[in-house]
Amino acid sequence: MDLNSLTIDGARSAIASREVTATALAEAFYDKIAKEDGAIGAYLTLCKDRALAKAAAIDALAEKGEPLPPLAGVPVGIKDVLTTRGIRTTAGSKILENFIPPYTCTAVARLEEAGAVVLGKMNCDEFAMGSSNENSAYHPVRNPRDTSRVPGGSSGGSAAAVAAGTAIATLGTDTGGSIRQPASLCGVVGLKPTYGRVSRYGLIAFASSLDHIGPLTRSVKDAALVLRTMAGRDPMDSTSAELPVPDYVAELDKPVRGLRIGVAKEYFEEGLDAEVRSSVEAAIQALAGLGCEVVPVSLPHTAYAIPTYYIVATAEASSNLARFDGVRYGYRSKNAATLSDMYRRSRDQGFGAEVKRRIMLGTYALSAGYYDAYYLKAQQVRTLLTRDFDEAFKKVDVIAAPTSPTVAFRLGEKSNDPLAMYLADVYTVTANLAGIPGISLPCGENHEKLPIGLQLFGRHFDEATVLRVAHAYEQTRSAQSGVQ
Repeated sequence: MDLNSLTIDGARSAIASREVTATALAEAFYDKIAKEDGAIGAYLTLCKDRALAKAAAIDALAEKGEPLPPLAGVPVGIKDVLTTRGIRTTAGSKILENFIPPYTCTAVARLEEAGAVVLGKMNCDEFAMGSSNENSAYHPVRNPRDTSRVPGGSSGGSAAAVAAGTAIATLGTDTGGSIRQPASLCGVVGLKPTYGRVSRYGLIAFASSLDHIGPLTRSVKDAALVLRTMAGRDPMDSTSAELPVPDYVAELDKPVRGLRIGVAKEYFEEGLDAEVRSSVEAAIQALAGLGCEVVPVSLPHTAYAIPTYYIVATAEASSNLARFDGVRYGYRSKNAATLSDMYRRSRDQGFGAEVKRRIMLGTYALSAGYYDAYYLKAQQVRTLLTRDFDEAFKKVDVIAAPTSPTVAFRLGEKSNDPLAMYLADVYTVTANLAGIPGISLPCGENHEKLPIGLQLFGRHFDEATVLRVAHAYEQTRSAQSGVQ
């Protein structure tokens, strides 16, 4: 069995037919992790005993011939900002190095209830703050396509594991592009649902109004399967939407002919790599070949998205990370003389440089005398960005764009230039500010064989159409090039 190309359906069917046991499949993935992950660094913590116990329970069902749950025996990885009861959850930070949560994130619990086997926790930028996965307090993640390059961030470990074949699917989080950008750079599928579609309960917060949980997978169908499993109202998260969850998988094969694909000129301006532009434009033409109508649209406030995002996100980070004070849980400095000294030393020694930078930026934006000039103004611009999308979606069903302005860059290339690093999110942050769904899927490679991603945006809670268009393009590309 080829673990590098195995899909959710393939794994479940093989287990149901007794071609392989869930236990044997999990063992095979652990063997592959042991052999290959050292060069990539996608995993921070493995939970083999728990995984094998879950696999054994699935095998017991299969042996009895009982119906199997939808993700039965599927080996998955979980980004280390999602809490897992009894399994170390670090958020990629030294401040939570030994934290064992007493509860499990709702999204993870729903995957496990559906039969998924959690192999371990995935490396990530500290507190999900980064675009390259070089901000992990433990070690960087390397791109499986070229280990001298970054996998993207902050869900770099989640994307790299799927690309390397050390998990069939993973969960990531997306605050400004942290699912879609690494999906693009690693050549996999990454889906950010609508804000409120998936419960955030158990997600260690970075920016609460921007954080989303979503899947990284090998195919659009797998992304639809995972989303269908974990979406829906959760009483533990007041921001989760009280809306029915469609059968995303059943919607995939509906025809796309007649759908209108918006193309915004603001996403194809200066700064976009020529080969990325060419691949994305070819993908849009492929959709036109399927009978979609390509319609020019404008998102006029896009130029303000990055500054708006980095005010809102850092302000919320400043507030959320105030709880890590060395008192109740997490790292506590051992050589502090007073309470205030303990606060200062614990946070200084526990947080990394990027997290400190964002806390300081956010604290400044929220401080007396500057709140109106920065945070309030950013929220007003956020409203304008949302209105841009609302107006565009009156004319079109989906908007197509690049996911990242470039392919994967080299490790260390942007480490000393935070602004250049922040601009890696230029095409993704708008969806988080507006709360709309977005997906990235492979649409080509550059001359160095590095992946390029096509990004599709949809209306609020219309993941079904986004997935349908993505699936149609994926099938066309597979048929033309033999890409699976």
